[in-house]
Amino acid sequence: MKKMHVALVSALSLLAALAVKPGWADEAKMASGAAAAGKLEKIADDREHDIRVFRPDGSDIQGDAAFAAMPAVDLSIWVAGNQFFAMPDVIHAFQDRFPAGKKPSVGLITLPPGKVISAMLNGGWEFRGKTLRAEPDIWGQVALEPAQQLKQAGLAKDYLVYMHNQLVLMVAKGNPKHVTGIASLVRPDLRVMLPNPVKEGIMREYARKVLEDHHEWQKLSAGKECESCEGAPNVWFTSVHHREIPAALQAGKTDVGIVWATEVQNALKGGAQVDAVALPPQDSMINSVNYYGGSVPGSAHPQMAKDYLRFLASPAGQQAYAKHGFLPASKADLKQKQL
Repeated sequence: MKKMHVALVSALSLLAALAVKPGWADEAKMASGAAAAGKLEKIADDREHDIRVFRPDGSDIQGDAAFAAMPAVDLSIWVAGNQFFAMPDVIHAFQDRFPAGKKPSVGLITLPPGKVISAMLNGGWEFRGKTLRAEPDIWGQVALEPAQQLKQAGLAKDYLVYMHNQLVLMVAKGNPKHVTGIASLVRPDLRVMLPNPVKEGIMREYARKVLEDHHEWQKLSAGKECESCEGAPNVWFTSVHHREIPAALQAGKTDVGIVWATEVQNALKGGAQVDAVALPPQDSMINSVNYYGGSVPGSAHPQMAKDYLRFLASPAGQQAYAKHGFLPASKADLKQKQL
C-alpha cells in the first residue's frame, strides 16, 4: 500500500500545513497516531448494511461476505453514509453504462465522513475481527476541508461537487409537538436527537453552525463532544448515523431531530410515520451544502475511477441521485477542480 507510507508521514504534519477547525484537526491527530500504531477504523458490528458489494449480474451482498469480497472488486467507493439509500440506484445506473459481460463489480462503504477520513488516513477498516487494509478508488465528503487533509496525505488531488442537500427537522407524523423551527429545539418539553459532533459531517460542517448562530449549541450540547451520549437533559447524540433519528421517532423515544431532507423522503418511502418541518434558507443551508467527490491518485483502478466521476457528472448520474431528493449540481459544480 504505497499510499499508506505517504499517509503516515503526511498526516503528522497536517496541523502545521492546514488552518483547520478543532474538530477536523483533532481527527487528523487521532488518525496519524492510530496509523502509526497500525490501528484501523472500526465498523460497528451492527452496521453490516453499510458494507456492500454490487455484482455484475445486478445482485449484491453485504456485511461479512461483502467485506471479504472487497479486495477483488473492480471499483471501490467510500462515501458519507447519508447516501446509503440512493446508492443501489446510482451504482446500478453506473454498471448499466457497460455492455453485458463487462459490467464492473463495485464495493461500497457508507459511513460518516469522519470515519471515512480516519479509515483513509489509517489505511483501512476493521469489521467483526476481520481487517481490510486498503484505500478506495473514489472518496466522498460533505465538506472541502477534509479533502484538503486527504491531499496532504497524498490521497486526493482534485474534486467535483456532484450534488446538494438541505437541513430539515424531522418530527412525528402530524407534528404533534408543534415544532416550528430551530428555536423550538431548546424547549424543555421536547426530547431532541442530534447527529453526533464527532464523526457526522451533517453536524460538524452544517447543523452546528446553525445552532451556534441561534445561540443554542451550548444549551443543547452542554459542552459535550461525544457519540451515543446525552448532551443537555433531553438531548441525545447519535452513535453512528443520523438515520438513527427516524427509528427513534418511530419508537416514541424522541420528538424531533435534525436530518437531511433526503432522510425524510427515504423514511416516508419506507412507511415511517414522520413529517418534516421546513427551515428558512439560512437554517436549511440549502445554498451551502455541497457533496464533494474525487479519486485517489495511484489507486488500484484508475480508469474505472475516471469513468465513475464522469458518470456522476452525466444526466444519468444526476438523475439517479435526484430521484431520492438530492439537489442537482450545476455545470460549474461538475467540472473537476484542483484541491
